[in-house]
Order: sequence, then structure tokens, then C-alpha cells
Amino acid sequence: MEVQTIRDLKQQAGAVPGAVKFHAQLEKLLQKTTKTGNPFYELTFADAEETLVLRVWNNSPMFDSCSQLQERQYYEISGEFGLGNDGRSIDSRSWTPRGLDEREAAALLAGSPELREKQERDYRYICETVGAVSDPRLKALGEAFLNQFGDRFQRTGAARDYHHARRGGLVEHVSQMMRAAVQICEAYEMLNRDLLVTGVLFHDIGKLWENAYTPKGFTMPFTEISELIGHIPLGMEIVNKLWRELQDDPSVGANWENLEPSSERVRLHLLHLIVSHHGELEFGSPVVPKTPEAQALHYIDNLDAKMEMFDRGYQVAGELGRNVYERVRPLPGRLITPLPAFAGGGGAPAYQEEVVEDPGPPAPANAVEGDGLPIPMPVDSDDRPEPF
Repeated sequence: MEVQTIRDLKQQAGAVPGAVKFHAQLEKLLQKTTKTGNPFYELTFADAEETLVLRVWNNSPMFDSCSQLQERQYYEISGEFGLGNDGRSIDSRSWTPRGLDEREAAALLAGSPELREKQERDYRYICETVGAVSDPRLKALGEAFLNQFGDRFQRTGAARDYHHARRGGLVEHVSQMMRAAVQICEAYEMLNRDLLVTGVLFHDIGKLWENAYTPKGFTMPFTEISELIGHIPLGMEIVNKLWRELQDDPSVGANWENLEPSSERVRLHLLHLIVSHHGELEFGSPVVPKTPEAQALHYIDNLDAKMEMFDRGYQVAGELGRNVYERVRPLPGRLITPLPAFAGGGGAPAYQEEVVEDPGPPAPANAVEGDGLPIPMPVDSDDRPEPF
């Protein structure tokens, strides 16, 4: 039996249970009690993209074995899984756990082959794009960050919920934003490409201390520093720290003194991108965007987050009717199947311009029926097409 991901299991589960095998980390193991006083276990399994909650009741054959399982350990779960009585949750009457070896655990942490390849490709793109920055100060800043914090960057999520909320999700988010930023700079020449690309890299960098996963797990711990300060001030701290280190390095900082625009203005404008990228004061930005790059960064950030929400929504939303799916928060309404791109061929023939013969000179004003001239037809209001 082929090993599935939790997302595959959720998508393929039906009313009739089917044989399934998946690899996951046991994130939580809780013993609870029903309203009638009967004990049960609630287990939360996680892989690189999804979580799965299973409940084991006291009359289940797996109940006694649950006490032998350990949180943070990696398991292969084999059994029959299907939709629960609510038609949404995943349920299983019987399943068997097996501990994973080191090789299997390492593969689980890296994610599915498709996700692993995508994140590796995205990280290469970030490194290449930062390396192509022309401003020596912004280039040095970006490369210093990647050298010092690259490993932590690659295990950080872009959010706890809603978008790119997975191990390595921040790399996916930043790389796609960089691709959009590069293209937008082609359309709007007023934008400073070096500044915008660097702003994309650093805009969420405080999340390395807010949304970082543990080195060997899928748990995103809450930390006092992120709760008391938040990722925007933390991002400013990181930029200022790296900037000072580079400026104090004689082999680097001495070359910045006579550059234009001045190094202080470059630093200030980069910090503005970080503090304003949420766009509005009520959304957590200390200031609103006040430069073209800041406004562009805000829209690029919001756009990529929304596109990720749609992409994941189509994978997890229940179908309500033909081409209509359940709402996935925080998107504003129910999802509709996207319109496919035109594939060509078939259908109506290509448009051809109608050839109309020259009607000749206009009819004289006193023309009457019988002169061989067309009589205009009156337009009856009842014949007009009705609006939708």
C-alpha cells in the first residue's frame, strides 16, 4: 500500500472506509472524558502540510495501545479511514501504529517530493534574486541574512493559519512575492526594484521568531518575544542589527560612505517597507504606506496570501453544487470553480466580418411603400431585450 499524505487522505475519504497508510508526527496526545464520564483519547497527527485529529473511544480496540504512544514521535499509521458521521471529519474504527526509522522521519520532515522540490526551487530563486540586486548595501544585507538565518528561514511558516501555514511556507510566500515584484517593476518604471525586492525579503522576517517550527517537528511554539513585540518590530530589529554589523566592518562599511542615495536614506526606506506592509493602522501597521514601493509591497503581499487561500480552499472545501464549494475563511464568500483558459478548437466558427453590399444612395424623404425601397421597422418597446 502506498504511503499517502494527510491532505490526500482528507481529499479521498468517503462514506465507505478505505485502506490507508500515512506517515505523521504525533503532535498531541490528550486523554479526555465524554459528557457521560467515559474516557477517550484525542490524537493530533501532523505532516508537512496538514493536521489530522483522531478520537479513540474507550470501547475501541486501539484504546489501550494509545497510552504507549509518545508525543513528538514519528509514526506510520495503517488502517481503514473514512468520513465521520458529520460528513466532514475523518474517522477510523481500527488502525495500527509503527514507529518510523531515522530515514523515514527525515523524509517526513522534508515533506512530499513535490513540496520538497518546490521549496528548494523557491529558495534558489530567492538567493539568485538577492544576488542580482545592484545596490551594494541592499545586496550585502540580503546575503548576510541568508547566510546567518537561512536554515531557520526554511523551516518558518508564513502564518499560523490561512496562508502558507506550513514548515517552509515563508520561503514559498517570499519567492512568489519576489516573482511578482520583479514583473511589477517592469510595468511601473518609477519603482526601485532593488528596494522592493529587498523589502519583500525582509517584510515578514520577524516571523522567524514568531512562526518558526521546531528543528525536528511540525510544532510552531508560541514564544514570549513574539507575543510581546510581534513580527514587525522584530523585523526592524533584525535589519538594524545586520546593517550595523555590515557598516562596522571596515571592508564593507567604508565603501558605503559616498554612495548615492545616502546609506541612511536607503536604510530608512527599507524600514518603512517593513513597518507599513500591512497597509492600514487597524491591521497592525505603525504607519501607512507612504512611498510607491511600500504601496506595491502591501498589495503584492495581500495578493499572494489571497491566491494561496484560494489554492488551498479548492483542495479542502466541500462541494455544495456544480462548480460551487463551501466558503473557506477568511475569503469573503463561497468558492466557485475557476474558468479554464481557452483551449482552442471546436465550438462556434471563428468570427468573420459580414460582407454587406452597397445599398446605394439614401432614399428620398418622400419615399413611399411600393417604390422598391426598404421601409424601416418601428421598434416596439416590448421587443427590447430585458436586462438581467
